[in-house]
Amino acid sequence: MDRYKAYEVSETEDGKFVGKMVEKTLAELPEGEVVIDVQYSSINFKDALSASGNKGVTRSFPHVPGIDAAGIVKSSEDGRFSPGQQVIVTGYDLGMGTAGGFGQCIRVPSAWVAELPDGLSLRDSMAYGTAGLTAALCVDKLLSNGASPEKGKVLVTGATGGVGIIACALLAQLGFEVVASTGKALEAEKLTALGVKEVISRDSLSEENPRPLLKETYAAAVDVVGGITLLNVIKSLQHSGSVAACGLVGSTDLNATVLPFILRGVNLLGVDSVEIPLSKKQNIWDRLANEWSISSINALAEDIGFDQLASTLNRVLEGGAIGRYVLDLRAD
Repeated sequence: MDRYKAYEVSETEDGKFVGKMVEKTLAELPEGEVVIDVQYSSINFKDALSASGNKGVTRSFPHVPGIDAAGIVKSSEDGRFSPGQQVIVTGYDLGMGTAGGFGQCIRVPSAWVAELPDGLSLRDSMAYGTAGLTAALCVDKLLSNGASPEKGKVLVTGATGGVGIIACALLAQLGFEVVASTGKALEAEKLTALGVKEVISRDSLSEENPRPLLKETYAAAVDVVGGITLLNVIKSLQHSGSVAACGLVGSTDLNATVLPFILRGVNLLGVDSVEIPLSKKQNIWDRLANEWSISSINALAEDIGFDQLASTLNRVLEGGAIGRYVLDLRAD
């Protein structure tokens, strides 16, 4: 299609940010080697920030958000990709400064484009999206640093959010005893259905504690919250335990002492899913399509259309999201 629909966010004269459906042309897309007809996208917290005008995410408006896109190659100047090929794009500058997956067409550098692996559909790739990629990268780092089911409990904070719920499902499927921390007690049944063994209130981890060390409770952890929660997780790790930190929904601050690191030898592992090499992303996508495929992934994501996008973005921004949301762009 030479013309396509997109959800574009503009800044009004009074400084507010408003999103609406517009019709755009391919000529308006940025430079890049690969043009993709987007079939599906997904909704992430960063998308909600961009759509609300957060200048730390998107500096220039009007703008089409969407840090995830899955679709079909329309044209390519790179011989690695051919028209009709199914591909995935996540991270880098997509949906931040570059027109993103909330449009039915994108043009991006070929260095951003991953092949859709056999065994994974375009729709389910967006059920994972950046959140699932991040969760899998966290699990990969924990495994690389010695985590194993026989060593004890694994904690996941923010367990009902996009990253958290997929981390819970993947870890449980790999045989770990998963403890899920959440502020949404009513969703405990959904978590236990994924194989989570215990659900705890986020309040138990979000209160300041002056003690430099807490009871050695968890062999490993995935944290999406940051701040005091991450600090209490670090203090609660068993000797040589690790926490994969990938989020900041609570705070960017970390007022820690060195004692957990030098007395218990714990590991704080940073996880980035945006700027890592494409080869690493491709490796994780291949694993999610095969040995790490989550049997319940279809049920973890709700499909929405353009007409539900604005309300879903608000829900995510306000902290009311449960699981994942897949945006279906195939309809006119």
